[in-house]
Amino acid sequence: MSTAGGLILATALTAKSGGLATFRVNGTATQVQVARDLTVDIGDVCAVGRIGSQWVAVSRHFLTATVPPEDNVPAPPAVAPTVTGTLVCPAVETRSWRAAGWRTDVDDVIQGQYGTNGNHTGVAFYGTTPASITGATVTAATVLLRRAARGGGAGALPLTLRLVTQSTRPAGAPTLGASTAGPVMRWGQLLRYDLPTAWGQELVDGTAGGLAVYEADGSPYLIMDGRAAFGASCTVTIDWQRTT
Repeated sequence: MSTAGGLILATALTAKSGGLATFRVNGTATQVQVARDLTVDIGDVCAVGRIGSQWVAVSRHFLTATVPPEDNVPAPPAVAPTVTGTLVCPAVETRSWRAAGWRTDVDDVIQGQYGTNGNHTGVAFYGTTPASITGATVTAATVLLRRAARGGGAGALPLTLRLVTQSTRPAGAPTLGASTAGPVMRWGQLLRYDLPTAWGQELVDGTAGGLAVYEADGSPYLIMDGRAAFGASCTVTIDWQRTT
């Protein structure tokens, strides 16, 4: 092997297939992209060079192929490409449930009980959007929240987040799943909060369809803006990857 004009001469260990061939490059069996109009067979000596991280064969040299060294190692297995992306899932509806039924006077996402008005479960439903990437692996998930400038004390109060089975509002009470401590928020505060990655996966897999705020003892009482007051309320953003 020798260098010339920034290129090196390397011997082909395999014939060209699908635009690729394996060459011995610097003593290592390496997959090389072969120029479209270049034919490569085992033993051909070609000029190869790097374009970024990819080796590329640009021309074939000598009249006949050489015999590859006996200690050639097998070509490394092809690595399946990984596709990544980000899916934004706006809530299709925000609403709050209490023993008397779903609140229809407001679409705020309410946690807790004020006076004797019943303990609320505030819910955001996501419809079919998360399932549009079924089969993907979730790598991160966040939810965008804004606390209303009313309800409960003005200072920072904690949310308790829950998964919800349904992806759209049921006739009766929502079915609550896993629980995790949520953010501590003051009146008017807007933030993006990290969800457990497993929750994002459940939304994508269809075993969960929504998020809720709920405290069994009804305290603290606080109000999160619903979609009417804040169009992006409870939007979930999911980072994902898939091997093709």
